[in-house]
Amino acid sequence: MDRVLLTLGPIKIYYYSVTMLIAILTGIYLAIKESKRVGMSSYISDLLTSLIIFGIIGARLYYVIFNFSTYQNDILSILKIWEGGLAIYGAVIGGFVAIVYYAKKQKQSIIKTTDIIVPGLLLAQGIGRWGNFFNQEAHGPVVSLEFLEKLHLPQFIIDGMHINGLYYAPTFLYESLWCVLGFVILIIIRKITKRKTGIMTCSYFIWYGLGRLYIEGMRTDSLYLGSLRISQIVSLLLIIIGIIGIIVVIIKKHKGRRKANE
Repeated sequence: MDRVLLTLGPIKIYYYSVTMLIAILTGIYLAIKESKRVGMSSYISDLLTSLIIFGIIGARLYYVIFNFSTYQNDILSILKIWEGGLAIYGAVIGGFVAIVYYAKKQKQSIIKTTDIIVPGLLLAQGIGRWGNFFNQEAHGPVVSLEFLEKLHLPQFIIDGMHINGLYYAPTFLYESLWCVLGFVILIIIRKITKRKTGIMTCSYFIWYGLGRLYIEGMRTDSLYLGSLRISQIVSLLLIIIGIIGIIVVIIKKHKGRRKANE
């Protein structure tokens, strides 16, 4: 598969880069749209620039730190993010650092901020996984052509999963679909809960954590800490934090009702 979308003289525009740009713009659009609805548009608009910068830096650092052997003999290649190598958990961590800093600076609620951002983030993750497809990375184990055909996949995906003479499981697609479904579920949750503070963020942690925990176990290019897959460790932590967070929200809601009835 040709990873280059367009060549303009010495400049090469990669499918990966375009896909990531579309993902980022989608996340920005949805965050701004929701921020206008809750009266925080100016604050969120100002935050997004820092969020994107910190997110990209975090995504790259996370990947490089746990895959340093690839870059130790060519340090400058760390800057070549258009070739791939952006870890979503690094982006989440980097983005969260930006949110904490900016929210405190502007005296805004950190959780309300993340509640606004996470639906768009989840959809952006679903879109961004297609960048892995074009780079022929983030795939699963070797499978047969018959296996892929039984999934009723479009032919271009089957062709894209044919790498160096072998067919691989399209784990990028599994995660992409999981994220898109999660986005729909988050929007439904937002309507049902009427934007209860923290519910969106905790639901994101649980949903994405569960999907990534399972899908990561199938991937052949995981980042490791010893014998443990880093993303599975982070996923477990997110699930635990999300469950605890929802329990806290429910307890606070129950206490609020009791006080109102006293």
